[in-house]
Amino acid sequence: MAVAHQFITDEKGNKTSVILPIAEYDELMEDLHDLAKAAERKDEPSIPFDEVVSQLKEDGLASSND
Repeated sequence: MAVAHQFITDEKGNKTSVILPIAEYDELMEDLHDLAKAAERKDEPSIPFDEVVSQLKEDGLASSND
């Protein structure tokens, strides 16, 4: 279901604010948090995919089925 956003306007009809559902606000805040964390970690070394999978298997967090 599409939700129409509501806008608050000034005396000249210019949009100054928006009203949106709490669920959408929460999702936007979570996305913003995720982006901030990604930016903080952008200079950290990457880990090869196979190494991540191996570590997950060792920790019992991934199936050993190939």
